[in-house]
Amino acid sequence: MIKIRGIVWSLHPLFAVIMLMSVLTGYFIELLTLFTLVLIHEIGHVAAARGFGWTVRAVRLLPFGGVAEMEEEPGAPSAEEAVVALAGPLQNVWMGAAAWALGHFGLMDSAAAAYIAEANAILVLFNMLPIYPLDGGRLLKVALSFSFNYYKALQGSVVVGMALSVLMVGYSIYPLFFGGGVHANLLAVGFFLLASNWTQRRNLPFVFVRFLMHRDRVAVRRITQGAHARPIVVTAGQSIWSTVRLFLREQYHLVYVMEERGKIVRVLPEQRIIEGYLAGDRAVSDLFR
Repeated sequence: MIKIRGIVWSLHPLFAVIMLMSVLTGYFIELLTLFTLVLIHEIGHVAAARGFGWTVRAVRLLPFGGVAEMEEEPGAPSAEEAVVALAGPLQNVWMGAAAWALGHFGLMDSAAAAYIAEANAILVLFNMLPIYPLDGGRLLKVALSFSFNYYKALQGSVVVGMALSVLMVGYSIYPLFFGGGVHANLLAVGFFLLASNWTQRRNLPFVFVRFLMHRDRVAVRRITQGAHARPIVVTAGQSIWSTVRLFLREQYHLVYVMEERGKIVRVLPEQRIIEGYLAGDRAVSDLFR
């Protein structure tokens, strides 16, 4: 674990185990190359995040990418999160293309060039799987947030991630039923991803509260842009919790409170709804007092 310019860089234990195995099996140079590719992949994420003014606290390196802890993510626009997520795989794209070109024109050993190009291709394809915390999982959450409220987007990305993680684990042990061996590396990665998504599922309420606490940034951004507020219609007896779950990530909301006869009795800005929720869930009508 080292700290460089305020960012703590560390190796995930899974990576350390694989490095030890590579030494024992004589594949240390190949793993060192993979480590370099993963490191540059993460530097791409960090550079993009800092370019948007995000605060990056820590980066954990994994055999297939890494996990960056960024303070500004909850209130960031969807476009920024998508760019930061893509910045890592794009590093592997240019490195793979460069290795292929050098090998093709005889400027690099063909075997080494093929290995680097293939490793980069695998990193890109694997990281683009829609499984949290992979880059594809983050992009899935961004995509879902354009069509669904943010709470459903969080739930949907976790459900997809858990389902695909289970499939990965199943695929890794599938050969056992036909007299083959287990894909140990894939099994370990599958369990890691499954555990990550299970933890993310348990943390959804906390993640959503962080989202609500950063809504003021969305409000300022949308109002500055002169965007129209998106209305949400609720009944007076509806709970504040069920109301905040209707918020869209990139929209500013005005909440229209309707009585039983269909008459609008109050219009509340979303900040008032959030303040009411953080003070304790109750009926929307209680905010009138």
